[in-house]
Amino acid sequence: MCHRPVRFVPVFDRCQLTPLTPAIEEPQIHESAQGPRVTPAASRTAQTPRPVPGPRPAAVPRPGRPGPARPAPPAQRAAQATAGPVPAAPAPTAPSVSAAVPQIQLIPASAEGALDAAEEAVDLLLDTGRAPGDILVLTTGDPHPWAAHELSFGEAAYWALHDAGDDVFYADASQVERAAGRPVVVFAVNGGPVGTVADSLPVALTRAGALLIVCGDPQQINSVLGAGV
Repeated sequence: MCHRPVRFVPVFDRCQLTPLTPAIEEPQIHESAQGPRVTPAASRTAQTPRPVPGPRPAAVPRPGRPGPARPAPPAQRAAQATAGPVPAAPAPTAPSVSAAVPQIQLIPASAEGALDAAEEAVDLLLDTGRAPGDILVLTTGDPHPWAAHELSFGEAAYWALHDAGDDVFYADASQVERAAGRPVVVFAVNGGPVGTVADSLPVALTRAGALLIVCGDPQQINSVLGAGV
């Protein structure tokens, strides 16, 4: 005997008309299963702050632009501001004649004391910084003891010392034409022929580069060189 299959019809709630089947909860995925939850704020990568450029040195020009032009000197700015051609600089003036003439110093002394006065003048010159080779001593009478000693070795050796110019040189005033010029000439009027002073003193003045010291009778010296001595 065959039985017909029985069909089950679901029973609905009268109020809600929804199946009375038990509600199936959604599966809760635990945090341990899907990894740590990422906070949106933390998911952004921290941006490195952009460096702020420092002040540009004033001496360095901006790239691609020429640097500031160097200001012209005051004299050039004044010349540029003045209209018309710039006047030429005045020509240097020639030195005065007095600057080329050596100074003359007179030491009053007798014929017997003129050589000692000349020796004191030489010592003072050396003490004040003059080099020995800068000084030439001329005598009108008896030669200086140093000259008499050096002449004993011959004229050639004597004048070789003069040409070397390493020390004070003593010579007779009558040989002033042969002597070369030196910064200081000391002229001792210690006797000798009457015309020696008149002939040799003007030449001694031309041999002195800066200073001529004359030791002797002031009246006799003034008559030769002039009243202005």
